Amino acid sequence: MSATDTLKQGIAALGLDLPADAAERLLAFGHLLIKWNKVYNLTAIRNEAQVVTHHLLDSLSVLPHLAGVNRLVDVGSGGGLPGVVLAICRPELQVDSVETVQKKATFQNQARIELKLDNFRAHHARIENWQPPYAPELPVDGIISRAFADLADFVNLTAHLAGPETRLLAMKGVYPADEIARIPAGFVLERSVELQVPGLDAERHLITVKRT
Repeated sequence: MSATDTLKQGIAALGLDLPADAAERLLAFGHLLIKWNKVYNLTAIRNEAQVVTHHLLDSLSVLPHLAGVNRLVDVGSGGGLPGVVLAICRPELQVDSVETVQKKATFQNQARIELKLDNFRAHHARIENWQPPYAPELPVDGIISRAFADLADFVNLTAHLAGPETRLLAMKGVYPADEIARIPAGFVLERSVELQVPGLDAERHLITVKRT
């Protein structure tokens, strides 16, 4: 099966209603990721089919759980996952990606230019020192991470951005019971959702944390 067919079937299996050009742009992003990976070491995955399942569809699996999120901060996304994917599929969503590695932030900004993503910005910074440079008075609705850090570290490093209505969304593999038990004081687990990623035979969970 071609990468195009795998992606389209995966989108259908997830029940997503995406913009007409979303699949084409997602594949274009996948090609950019593979191209730049040769120099920048953005991901251990170098196969196009695996990029579709392990990166694109894995990122898309959280899309149904972003209801009410208009401003999203993506922390430590490396090659732009899930931030670039979510920005492609939700044009009305403003995504700010905060990445400590300069070359990875550079790649993300190149992807923004080539894919004409007006709703995406990449920032080279440490998340604990970062503040939204645009309209900082507006609330950050969601802060997301994918394989970024221990849940407690994720919460502690982003707490300065989290208002009373902000949701912290941690993409995890196996259900992280030990990490959940160590959620810092002042925050609480709101819910855990088991994600089903088409074509990926591995456990995935989305852990949502909020202020108490």
